[in-house]
Amino acid sequence: MSLLSAARAALRVYAAGAAVIVAQLLRRCLGGFVEPVFPPQPERVAIVTGGTDGIGYATAKRLARLGMTVIIAGNNKVRAQEAVKKIKEETLNDKVEFLYCNLASMGSIQQFAQAFKKKKLPLHVLVNNAGVMMVPQRTMTVDGFEEHIGLNYLGHFLLTNLLLDALKDSGRPGCTARVVTVSSATHYVGELDLDDLHSSSSYSPHAAYAQSKLALVLFSYHLQALLDAQGCPVTANVVDPGVVNTDLYRHVFWGTRLVKKIFGWWFFKTPDEGAWTSVYAAVTPELEGVGGRYLYNEKETKSLEVTYDLKLQRQLWARSCSMTGVLDVTQEVFSR
Repeated sequence: MSLLSAARAALRVYAAGAAVIVAQLLRRCLGGFVEPVFPPQPERVAIVTGGTDGIGYATAKRLARLGMTVIIAGNNKVRAQEAVKKIKEETLNDKVEFLYCNLASMGSIQQFAQAFKKKKLPLHVLVNNAGVMMVPQRTMTVDGFEEHIGLNYLGHFLLTNLLLDALKDSGRPGCTARVVTVSSATHYVGELDLDDLHSSSSYSPHAAYAQSKLALVLFSYHLQALLDAQGCPVTANVVDPGVVNTDLYRHVFWGTRLVKKIFGWWFFKTPDEGAWTSVYAAVTPELEGVGGRYLYNEKETKSLEVTYDLKLQRQLWARSCSMTGVLDVTQEVFSR
């Protein structure tokens, strides 16, 4: 990627972030963020990827507070054990545990799915939350995928498909199982390069991150189309948490980190605030049986126009199946 193209990608990502920050600041000045009230969720089971810190931790904690059994999927055992202990103490819910899952490894994801299924638990909610952001140097996963597309997108693509049977078995009409996938406003400036998803010809951390978040939206919409066509009691929605004060920004431009350090408490959402839309998508009765939506601040909004391109959705899904070894049932399902 030329220097000019890399600069363009960076400017587009930072412009998208700045627009969200301005909107958040205006909202704070006009009364702030009002904490939603969610109904209790006894006897329901959730998996949250990246639930050891940031938005994922806040999501796991809130679901546990609602009475759910929560499985935290992560790759840092020490941090996970601390998170589980803290959540149990703060929520008085002992049904919180950790299962190791490295989303940058297809083998690890498969082992996680097998370990979860051995527990013989139902699965009512899967929150695809984990991610990396703007890694400076092009880094490859153990399976040869560029890290952003590999961990943020393909890891969750494979995990969701491996757990679909459990979700289908657990959902029922009037009480559907739910897949909640965390994207971001950067998807609005993302560009999907199906011929070079792994940025092998050129690399921009900003473009790679935005592409992975765009892919997550396309994936969620096609997943919902497949579920609808099969009449499955499962829904799939995408959430945008906003700009949240977490450690995810450690690779961003130093000026952004300085602003975050000084004004983060005012400009940025807290992790709890950032988790509200994920929790909303996971439990609100308003979304019972409703999927294929892009949600921001607990409300439906429009995603980037290209995300509604059915041909592009199918092309990305087919390519993703090929890379992860998932059987592509699209043609079979839609030809019935």
